[in-house]
Amino acid sequence: MPTGPRVWSSYVALGDSFTEGLCDPDPETPDRFIGWADRLAESLSDLAHMERVTFRYANLAVRGRLLSDVVGPQLDRALAMSPDLVSIIGGGNDLLRPSVDTNTLMETIENAVVRVRQTGADVLLATPVDPQEAGLLKPLRGRHAVHTANLFTIAQRHGCYVLNLWGVPALRDWRLWADDRIHLTAEGHRRVALAALTSLGHASEDDWSTPLPPADGATRRQELRAHAAWAREHLAPWVQRRMRGLSSGDQLEPKRPELTPMSPFQDAPGA
Repeated sequence: MPTGPRVWSSYVALGDSFTEGLCDPDPETPDRFIGWADRLAESLSDLAHMERVTFRYANLAVRGRLLSDVVGPQLDRALAMSPDLVSIIGGGNDLLRPSVDTNTLMETIENAVVRVRQTGADVLLATPVDPQEAGLLKPLRGRHAVHTANLFTIAQRHGCYVLNLWGVPALRDWRLWADDRIHLTAEGHRRVALAALTSLGHASEDDWSTPLPPADGATRRQELRAHAAWAREHLAPWVQRRMRGLSSGDQLEPKRPELTPMSPFQDAPGA
């Protein structure tokens, strides 16, 4: 593990919808999202500015992407930019598939990490969130735990930073997740960005790990209505896309395809 906080001059984020930032809307750009990676990049830009270092950022993540794309075309594109920090966060969509092989995922990610580390750049990995309270995803807890252990093994072998989302119990609170129960709210993304900043060795004054205050308990009827609405509005369209071999990210391009300076963004009202 790298020792001591450092300042980076260029950061490229790779991944799927989690890193694209879905459900963290950008109030200044319709149909575009901010997300934890953008929020992290803003903090890294501030740190670089204090050291009189020019900072640039690119985000190549696109919703629905499998790991083969994240460490394939996305990684190739990132390496061509010669960044000094790369976050590689993929495999979440692969883990949802019945036939996933966690050993293959580990080998694929490790090969990608080796490619980045050979350039001298640092790597940030991220574990899944513990799905203990995730309803239909709870049966996948075993494979998520194996994947988490594999990521820590890769990080130990190659000196990577790890954003340990498995170890943030606050993220098990459904109030930090959007209506689709798959993507974080703006507050969830904000907390993950601060967790990532801490993982990179820069302490945050914000207590991002503190759970939200207790919520009023929902009745059984309210829970059943919520489950039915979720299945109708989110699960059914996802199943239909899967059956047709489609992805929500088909035809989409990365939101920040090139390394460019960061500009401060404004949170949506009430976010």
